[in-house]
Amino acid sequence: MKSSKPVEELFNDSLQILKKYWGFDAYRPGQDDVVKSVFAGNETLVLFPTGGGKSLCYQVPAMVLDGLTIVISPLVALMEDQVEQLNKRGISATFINSTISKFEIEQRIINARNGLYKLLYCAPERLHTNLFQHEMHELSISLIAVDEAHCISEWGHDFRPPYRKIRQAFDSLSYQPRWLALTATATPEVRGDIIQVLGFKEPKIISKGFERPNLKYWVYEGANRPEVMKRVIKKSGGSGLIYAGTRKGCEQLAILFEMATGKKASPYHAGLTAKERSMIQEKWINGSIPLVVATNAFGMGIDKPDCRYVMHYDPPASLEAYYQEAGRAGRDGELSYPMLFYRDSDIDLIRNQISAS
Repeated sequence: MKSSKPVEELFNDSLQILKKYWGFDAYRPGQDDVVKSVFAGNETLVLFPTGGGKSLCYQVPAMVLDGLTIVISPLVALMEDQVEQLNKRGISATFINSTISKFEIEQRIINARNGLYKLLYCAPERLHTNLFQHEMHELSISLIAVDEAHCISEWGHDFRPPYRKIRQAFDSLSYQPRWLALTATATPEVRGDIIQVLGFKEPKIISKGFERPNLKYWVYEGANRPEVMKRVIKKSGGSGLIYAGTRKGCEQLAILFEMATGKKASPYHAGLTAKERSMIQEKWINGSIPLVVATNAFGMGIDKPDCRYVMHYDPPASLEAYYQEAGRAGRDGELSYPMLFYRDSDIDLIRNQISAS
């Protein structure tokens, strides 16, 4: 849905919203360009570093534009966290996902149809249900934001095929909403794939430098990983994350580090219930659990400014994954330490996995 207001007037309105709800007098560099591009109706691809403020690029326009903004988000924890943060600011937002009943999903869509929300978060699978397809035409959609858009390419081929059909889900609309895709990690190949799959004809690509000078990267080769990690945890004053490759590894390391350091630690992986994962995430964010030992299921889009270290007990499968996960350290701009631990056997394993795939 297009606005009758000129771009500059919409942008000035957005600055007032930014101040009122977030307390900021101005956008960060790059955010202003994205917001103007959205208001201009461009199909926009945003490439910002982890912690670069991508979510504001659709949350603020959602408050300015008439109608509803739909945010397509990959993880239950991510959409629930963002909705909670928005509601705390007095912004009407909700989500529909597998954690709520069919009746509640129907009620929230009816509420959206009646204008009760400015933002509706949902997974790509939800777009192709009969209910959503039937109600979509009554939702007055002004903007569609695809968050963590690299999942279109990295997850969509075989893990979550609905990611490849996001654009088609809205084909039957009688009007054209604005489109925005955002990611913190995309190789040129993935970037091209995102543009093609979302059907962007003349995309406006807005990229901000990926360097984060407050992060001091360490790479440690050796067999005595736990001993080095214990020393880091003991010396660190803030919260931290440790990534491990298996569920069993997360369980064992959480027990080991809690006993060795006296700091409360919890494992986090897909084997836990949604309620358990949500509780661990909330306690990590509020600081009551300073250390989480997790698989790569944890952290995407979660905004915790004071994470002082991110350690990889096992190397991730790609450089993009490492950048994404390591970048969860130091979002407040303060000095923080991503640390990668490896042995020669880890490199051989990754090489074999690449060959096998």
